[in-house]
Amino acid sequence: MPNRLFIKLLLGFWLCSSLIIALVGLLPLLQQNHDRAPLPPHLERVLASIAQRIQQDPSLLTTDFIRRLEKHRDIEGKPLRIYLANSQGQVINTHRVSRGVRSFMLMADEEKQPISHQFRDELVFGPYQFNLGAETYSLYGRLPDNHPRPWFFFFAENKLLTLSLAIFLSGLLCGLLAWHLGKALNSLKKSANALAQGDLTHRVDEATTKRNDEIGQLASAFNSMADSIETMVNNQQRLMGDISHELRTPLTRLQLSLALARKKGQQTTETERIGYEAEQLEKLISELLELSRVKLSTNETKVYLGLAESLSQVLDDAEFEAEQQGKRITIDIDEDIELAHFPKSLSRAIENLLRNAIRYAASDIHLQANVEANQVRITIQDDGPGIDTAELDAIFKPFYRPDSARQRESGGWGLGLAITEAAITAHKGKIKAENRVPTGLEVNISLPI
Repeated sequence: MPNRLFIKLLLGFWLCSSLIIALVGLLPLLQQNHDRAPLPPHLERVLASIAQRIQQDPSLLTTDFIRRLEKHRDIEGKPLRIYLANSQGQVINTHRVSRGVRSFMLMADEEKQPISHQFRDELVFGPYQFNLGAETYSLYGRLPDNHPRPWFFFFAENKLLTLSLAIFLSGLLCGLLAWHLGKALNSLKKSANALAQGDLTHRVDEATTKRNDEIGQLASAFNSMADSIETMVNNQQRLMGDISHELRTPLTRLQLSLALARKKGQQTTETERIGYEAEQLEKLISELLELSRVKLSTNETKVYLGLAESLSQVLDDAEFEAEQQGKRITIDIDEDIELAHFPKSLSRAIENLLRNAIRYAASDIHLQANVEANQVRITIQDDGPGIDTAELDAIFKPFYRPDSARQRESGGWGLGLAITEAAITAHKGKIKAENRVPTGLEVNISLPI
């Protein structure tokens, strides 16, 4: 089966170029057909009367009469000029023959019959042929005449303007075709970028999927693929959450058994170790459940609230923690910033970043939030050792713990920043980490308003 998109492109560009060429090529033909016509009877009678007079008195050809033919004669209130040509096509009654008359004589010779032709400001007609002895003469007439002409003949007389207009129209038509195709491809590109950035709910618009060509089929296939990916990822997150939830039951029983053993005085080094590991397992399961909850955005609805109000408790806790460690935290949040967000998820994300900054900072932590180009920009900086440049993008992956100065002594599981990244993605925002100069780490968050 022929490629429909190929046919659309072929027909579009072919018809566009053909239409422009046809319009430009037809203009001279239309002008010629409009300006050229058979010799009108009343003009033919004028030429015939002059020819008859010469035939009746051939001596007129040798008198001033022949020269006076070129002089003005009145016909219907318009001055008329007459030109007499011999059988060789030479005008014998004057040496002042206009360019239009000479062009007309060639036209009439090609037509093989008497005609009239409308030039820009004059009407030329003829020839009327008559014999005098063995010689054949031809009479031509010229009248000043400004005959109304169709507006599009203007382009036939202005070749440069017509060429420029043809180039413009062909560019316009080709541009419309390119826009028709590019709009759908741009929609596909935006959907692919959104999917790559973690927005699993984004789909190609309905106008693109309803196209009856390969682009429409591709858009439908892309949406089907996105549906499958969203289902698989959500199922994976639900499975992780379900497994973590189910692990809590035997873990609770284990902790209960340890508590009973301690109560009965059966506390040993081994039971203490088991209790410690059970607590660590409990924290890990809590982190996994939090990551699953944030990624699925369950049990929480967006509210339109001030950013400072949502983060107030987190910021108070961070100031207290920094003070206990002898460090200074500076907070600069515009009180007018308001946006729709998940308060718990966003608070947890900022809390994780602040705790990391406080843990690894030498002395100073700085948090700033402001509005830039319809986006809330949150920046968290510290003066700690930073992270290897090659690992900056990977620190937001679950269970990833870089072998760097910031993580070497950490007791975490590499889920804190993963939870932060999931929370920012749930807000359709972006998060990026980069090292500061000369030392330290800076984390930038952008949230749409």
